[in-house]
Amino acid sequence: MPNAFTQEQITQEAHRLYGLLGSVSKTKAARWTLDNCRAAAPLTLEINRLKKEKNAVILAHSYTGPDLVYGVADFRGDSYELSLKAREVSADVIIFAGVWFMAETAKIINPQKQVFIPAGRAGCTLADSMTGADLMRLKAKHPGVPVLCYINSSADVKAQCDACVTSGNVFDIAQKLPGKELIFVPDMLMAQNLEAELKRRGTPKKIISSGGSCCVHDKYRPEHVKKLRADYPGISVVAHPECPIEVCELCDYVGSTKGMAAYVARTQAPVYGMLTEFGLVNRMEAEHPDKKFIWPFGVCSYMKRNTLANTLQALADPLPAQTVSVDEQTAAAARKAIEKMFELAQ
Repeated sequence: MPNAFTQEQITQEAHRLYGLLGSVSKTKAARWTLDNCRAAAPLTLEINRLKKEKNAVILAHSYTGPDLVYGVADFRGDSYELSLKAREVSADVIIFAGVWFMAETAKIINPQKQVFIPAGRAGCTLADSMTGADLMRLKAKHPGVPVLCYINSSADVKAQCDACVTSGNVFDIAQKLPGKELIFVPDMLMAQNLEAELKRRGTPKKIISSGGSCCVHDKYRPEHVKKLRADYPGISVVAHPECPIEVCELCDYVGSTKGMAAYVARTQAPVYGMLTEFGLVNRMEAEHPDKKFIWPFGVCSYMKRNTLANTLQALADPLPAQTVSVDEQTAAAARKAIEKMFELAQ
């Protein structure tokens, strides 16, 4: 439980939070209120106190709740940004508010540090769609073909790959690899977008893929883009490459979470249609309160399992399910793929 804070401290913290979240949607029909912030204040105060006491750092993915992202996170971003931060931090303890593969990646990069995930073994439809054994069988059918795995994969899949990639660097890294064929797992929709982009760049490759898709981005359809354009003349529609290719082809911008955020920041449109997860919409609302955002649907229930309450638990007295570990042999092989990503992304 949080320490006893004075009413003055709670009120001051509530106003700090409201200054950050007052322009942010709590639901499609309502924004964060001062009362919502007041309820969160004792938790954010205690989490921020404990961070200093335990020399801990909190990394929060953009898809987690805005109270986490803006209330207690030291770093916020997409998988690649947070991978870089996990590699650089000097803290003794890493709290990774995200899903399991992300916390697992942080542990692989920082084997000597304690890594905890508030949500415990929060899954991911992409990471859970393929095992290392599945990839071994796919590689056996295509001997000698370079293998890339999306960072949204388990440690045992990463351990079978030549290099790891993110949605922000996949196109550039794939272009650098030799040969006319490439295995890319486990996102079969991103694989289609990758093949199309490489062809557009004049470096075509046959992309061999297997696995699954994102439970948020795979639901978008061309009719959603068409309706946005009909309802909001001049709208700029942005999407993630985890969306189906027929959706991406209709959008104004397709890119990673970081890329979408940068696109919104550098452009001026009457309204933005966000074909992505609700958390990024919240971030854009917080960082660009002068701009209008339309979000059809899409919430990652796995990401939203991270809360202020279980973040406090992970800091104060972590549960076994919140403690991240990776066996040394798997971690060593996966680390090579992750480090190769950093090398090729330069």
